[in-house]
Amino acid sequence: MLKEYDLVVVGGGPAGYMAALRGALHGASVALVESGELGGTCLNRGCIPTKAWLQTAEALLETRDWASRGIVLDTPPRLDMKAALASKDRAVRRLTGGVKTLLDSRKVDILRGRAVLTGPRRIDVEGVGLVTTGAAILAGGSVSTRLPIPGIDSKRVLQSEDILALGKVPESLLVIGGGVIGVEIAQIFSAFGSAVTIIELEKRLLPAMDEGLSTIAAETLARRGVTIRTGVSIAGIEETKEGLALLLADGGRIEAELALLSVGRRPDLSCLGDSGVKVEKGRVVTDEFMETNLKGVFAPGDINGRKMLAHAAFAMGEAAADSALGKPRRAELEYVPSVVYGKPELASVGRSEAEARATFDRVELGVFPFAANGRAVASGDTEGFVKIIIEPRHGEILGVHIAGAGASELINEAAALMRLEATAHEWADTMHAHPSRSEALMEAAAAALGRCLHLPGK
Repeated sequence: MLKEYDLVVVGGGPAGYMAALRGALHGASVALVESGELGGTCLNRGCIPTKAWLQTAEALLETRDWASRGIVLDTPPRLDMKAALASKDRAVRRLTGGVKTLLDSRKVDILRGRAVLTGPRRIDVEGVGLVTTGAAILAGGSVSTRLPIPGIDSKRVLQSEDILALGKVPESLLVIGGGVIGVEIAQIFSAFGSAVTIIELEKRLLPAMDEGLSTIAAETLARRGVTIRTGVSIAGIEETKEGLALLLADGGRIEAELALLSVGRRPDLSCLGDSGVKVEKGRVVTDEFMETNLKGVFAPGDINGRKMLAHAAFAMGEAAADSALGKPRRAELEYVPSVVYGKPELASVGRSEAEARATFDRVELGVFPFAANGRAVASGDTEGFVKIIIEPRHGEILGVHIAGAGASELINEAAALMRLEATAHEWADTMHAHPSRSEALMEAAAAALGRCLHLPGK
């Protein structure tokens, strides 16, 4: 007879494994069901492998500037793609192995197989059978979005998981989609030596981010030889002797060896079965405690489509576990930072400038360039800026946008201060170590208030 659990979690990605760990921390008996590798898309086919390759790409780019710092290479560096692939895979294995160690240490039972909710307290696990549970957490994650384009099923059109397993660098690569994944992959393969073209339907790259960040991304990629085509729609794809061709709606044609489809992700609803969990617009509907319309059934992470980011999934998974075990907890998703990794890094939290101007009668901007930051100048990496948007009457911080080295780390200071409801006045008066890149945050806050002394007076 199968064991009954206080909590069964479906999905071993960020939301799922955090929910399982949190439930076990409360002393509950917990099972986690996963059909693939622990860690989900993030650890295996997304966040971690792309960051591993971005680090390799950044190292290649940095060598071009070494001569200016007095470091001369006798021979130019070259990429060993097989070694780069092995390095990326080692990082993935280390982290997925770490997840299993954590689950084992909390005595979470790991059940292998695909799972379907068959009732509020019953889950059918393929190869295992029915499992009964006090509460269920459905953390099914997401899958890559497909486009209804003729020829899209060509083997030369890759998904992100396919391109991250490549053992060679293609001579040319078409990136279909100029969002976060597309921009990161374009940076990687451009540095690796591919001729890269990005095709984006919207009028600019990274349309979900502040326009200032979109602009610097486009300028940087173009400077590195990446071709960017925005406001372009695709009519079809056909294979050629050398690769494939994108047929554009305006009659144009672009050829390349391979293409990457990176037009976003959608919730994976396969674990719902016919359970009656409410779905709207392809997303599971939950309340702020992550509970669905079925009492005792929770759905944190990408499956609810609220914030499809790993760190948001962590928070939602913990909130779901607490709530499922009688300790109601809201998932706080107001100040979720988002990052595009690469060189430079791009990071945001809060409202964009356009959103702020649409909501408030008056806003003020504080922009501080890294070209005026001592640490950035000393390091020889002055690209980018910090942009802070405030409501001037009270100094409320509405949004923060950063482009530059270390933006993925700096944005967390902004998120913390916004969550604590600190004002721009308090931020501008907070002492920061000198020289440090984080000083640019303090300076931008002062600039928004019209009192930054490290910028020329007007």
